[in-house]
Amino acid sequence: MHSVDIIVPCYNEAEVLQSFLEESERVLSAVQGYRFSYIFVNDGSRDGTLEILRRMSRENERVHYLSFSRNFGKEAAMFAGLKHSTGDYVIVMDADLQHPPALIPEMIKEIEAGHDCAAACRKSRKGEKGLTTRISGLFYRFSNSLSDVKMPQNAVDFRMMSRPMVNAILQLSEVERFSKGIFVWVGFDTAWIPYENVERTMGTSKWSFRSLLKYAIDGITSFTVKPLKLIRNSGILLFIAAIIYLLVTLIKTLVMGKDVPGYASLLCVALFLGGTLQLSLGIVGEYISHIYLEAKDRPIYILKESDLASPEITPDPRQKEQA
Repeated sequence: MHSVDIIVPCYNEAEVLQSFLEESERVLSAVQGYRFSYIFVNDGSRDGTLEILRRMSRENERVHYLSFSRNFGKEAAMFAGLKHSTGDYVIVMDADLQHPPALIPEMIKEIEAGHDCAAACRKSRKGEKGLTTRISGLFYRFSNSLSDVKMPQNAVDFRMMSRPMVNAILQLSEVERFSKGIFVWVGFDTAWIPYENVERTMGTSKWSFRSLLKYAIDGITSFTVKPLKLIRNSGILLFIAAIIYLLVTLIKTLVMGKDVPGYASLLCVALFLGGTLQLSLGIVGEYISHIYLEAKDRPIYILKESDLASPEITPDPRQKEQA
């Protein structure tokens, strides 16, 4: 009997938790030879998510939960779930049912076939906004062109992994995490399972354009330094162009007399160089910010409450007094 831990990050998912559990239990009840348990990670939710998780934990012995002291982000929630998992295999999926539990039996078949990981990949982004789809496509193409870590387009976090792969992921303890890239970087044999995109029917998306943009920038800067090399190469080209322009101007002045440059051309050159400099500083600053955050060595998350025994939680003396 193999044990499987299902990691479910939650942020304001009170509306969907019961439906998720019921649908998952319906699918998993037909799977033989595996023992499933859930580890829900409450990522600082502001609705009734934590109360529902407490109740579900009391009513179902297979349900467990971790609760952060504040919102640390989905990446931290996934890391916390993986860190507290003990199963032979681990599944990571969302609570909003956009990751269909019906795919889990297919993932198990791929794992039994010898793969280290079985991951879901959307056939298309049908149902999403056109702008979101185009930006996502541009991100994957741009990121893959710069980085040696090639991420399949339309890949999602929904996947089943072997214990060795989970242990490898836990060795990467950086604060600024980009799990889609980490899953690829650690290697291991992955089988991709295509599925039709499922639109959210309950609750609301937690991703804004600003958060998606930040996520994309983090993804690019986490796995490649090519933008820094592009800045270096651009600087070399601009320096060469400046030397050539200087020589041409000098020769023209010596041969044809004093040369008075045009205002428009000078303005264009100044704006171009200024814009290039600002962009370069921004890219360098992005990498420096990563160094700054990692150098402080702060924890990826802070655990406040859990129904699992954890040395990370400091007992609250008020609870002893109430007891």
